[in-house]
Amino acid sequence: MDKHNLTVLNEFILMGITDHPDLQVPLFGLFLIIYMISVVGNLGIIILTKMDSKLQTPMYFFLRHLAITDLGYSTTVGPKMLVNFVVDENTISYCFCAIQLAFFLFFITSELFILSAMSYDRYVAICHPLLYTVIMSQKVCPVLVAILYVYSTFVSLLITVKIFNSSFCGYNATSLFYCDCLPLVSLLCSNTHEIELMILIAASIDSISPLLIVLILICLFL
Repeated sequence: MDKHNLTVLNEFILMGITDHPDLQVPLFGLFLIIYMISVVGNLGIIILTKMDSKLQTPMYFFLRHLAITDLGYSTTVGPKMLVNFVVDENTISYCFCAIQLAFFLFFITSELFILSAMSYDRYVAICHPLLYTVIMSQKVCPVLVAILYVYSTFVSLLITVKIFNSSFCGYNATSLFYCDCLPLVSLLCSNTHEIELMILIAASIDSISPLLIVLILICLFL
């Protein structure tokens, strides 16, 4: 494509959930309540499992990190979505869109693998109770979570950097209320085959691997 047809974008337009003005205020109230419940609930779990000495077990350790990831991606998307309900033009800056995408991918990927780690923890507790404290020791659990976070960081940065290092066309309206991979890829002028392949591989690993872990543990349990 001719370089003169490329545009340096400073912001993106988020189409939002609805374009009906009469629904903006009710939806703002509804999603504000949902977001506040999520924040209060997850913060309560994080604080309780951190402060209560009786809850210093692997099960609650993973539950705390599950709450952290859930709070993370809801906060990554929620506040900006709520702001867009009360402003005239639903826009997001170029840099903030990249940051939002990176954090969203990080938290959503981490949550999937933390859920599989929790299933493994319960399998060991039920099927190997005598070896539970050895297998799921206080050294193993932090290392396991750290590995999951490192992998999630690698995937999120790889996809985000690849997308935002590509050339965007002049059209800057996305079909969602937050910055996500595929809507942004559709705005690129450059060849998107490599990026789409990366997203497909990452999505396949992130969805199939935790599912396989859970299914294998169920089969072993039965």
